[in-house]
Amino acid sequence: MGKLNLNRTAMPKQDPRERVLNCNEVALGYTQEQAIMEAERCIQCKKPLCIEGCPVEIDIPAFIKLIAEGDFQGSIRKMKEKNVLPAICGRVCPQEEQCEKVCILEKKGAPIAIGRLERFIADWEAAQGAIEIPPSKPSTGRKVAVVGSGPAGLTVASDLVQLGHKVTMFEALHEPGGVLIYGIPEFRLPKAIVKREVEYVQKLGVELKLNAVIGKIATVDELLEEYDAVFIGTGAGLPWFMGIPGENLNGVYSANEYLTRANLMKAYRFPEFDTPIIKGNRVATIGGGNVAMDSARTALRLGAKESMVIYRRSRQEMPAREEEIENAEEEGVVFNFLTNPVAYHGDEQNWLREMECIRMELGEPDASGRRRPVPIEGSNYRTSIDVVVVAIGNSPNPLIPQTTPGLECSKWGNIKADEGTGKTSQRGVFAGGDIVTGAATVILAMGAGRKAANAIDEYLRTGIW
Repeated sequence: MGKLNLNRTAMPKQDPRERVLNCNEVALGYTQEQAIMEAERCIQCKKPLCIEGCPVEIDIPAFIKLIAEGDFQGSIRKMKEKNVLPAICGRVCPQEEQCEKVCILEKKGAPIAIGRLERFIADWEAAQGAIEIPPSKPSTGRKVAVVGSGPAGLTVASDLVQLGHKVTMFEALHEPGGVLIYGIPEFRLPKAIVKREVEYVQKLGVELKLNAVIGKIATVDELLEEYDAVFIGTGAGLPWFMGIPGENLNGVYSANEYLTRANLMKAYRFPEFDTPIIKGNRVATIGGGNVAMDSARTALRLGAKESMVIYRRSRQEMPAREEEIENAEEEGVVFNFLTNPVAYHGDEQNWLREMECIRMELGEPDASGRRRPVPIEGSNYRTSIDVVVVAIGNSPNPLIPQTTPGLECSKWGNIKADEGTGKTSQRGVFAGGDIVTGAATVILAMGAGRKAANAIDEYLRTGIW
């Protein structure tokens, strides 16, 4: 083995001063030369831990080796053996916590940029204007209903249709993609890319029905009268609030509503789309995850003069990706650590005018392993604010559990499903993704979809539950 190349190829980005004035993608992607340069760093381990670190088990060394050789077509073919959404995963999956984390070169502080190479090869294929559609197996005559067109639903649908089953995917909204389309901003994941990946799944043979709210137009039990199996992948779309005074004031949003108005309803393209959204000069986002970073950065692009993040722990405990935190810092988002809101105050017309916060200090670790934030008595203060975005988490929408009596759920409303198969308490019904785990990552939802697809295929072929 030759000398290790620890010079990780940087990803070109828009200048922060320019990008806060537009909603174009921040990261610009590798050129062919940059991709080959990065791919050549891979030492092609005999026991590649990166494959084990990938929830959908992409043959990472193989697709990277083909890039290094300049065989981009071969690389995308290898990629799509396991992953039908590479352009999405290459942009939003936390590779630094999965495949890159176990890369041998990580020990030297320079893991292969697996996500960036994944994005490159997907974008290269799209630029050729001719996306290959692999052949499916002969028809089995079996029919599957997939509820939800987010990452779990798209994965299970594409796997099953290629195995010869007829698949119909039901989406409640007027655009497919789930959280990919309504939750992730344009500057991080362009809508055209989500549309492109969904169209690929449709070209595989999946039928898509939009504006189809399962639990209203039909129950899961009614779907089972027409379909041989049902997969539920409806995500976690019910926002959490803190239950503090003033949360019902005009100007207080859940991150779900704020990002849906900005993304799916295209408020960022005003006046072409005159979507109602309070823009505000001073905007505070509550929380420390990726959704909080998305909300705070969206506020700047909607015209906020000051966008701040209020987080009750320190920067070290923030669950957001380091890349997203750094992007927010570059763009001018102000971080208020060890701080927590306790009330919002409004005027006579119920418009938000002030936020009341309390200072925090870190105590002993809690169940998550992070030090527990403890309020400092008497440290309350108030600050003027126009808009608050609450980004502290989500639960599953209760509609399907409420309309499916035989479906066993947790006290939090998550559907109980076997981790290895996605099987639920009801025969013929499978579930996966955030509806089971609570809010997680795109690639983990895809991994659950992959496992469920294999289990559904076995059930349809054997009839054994």
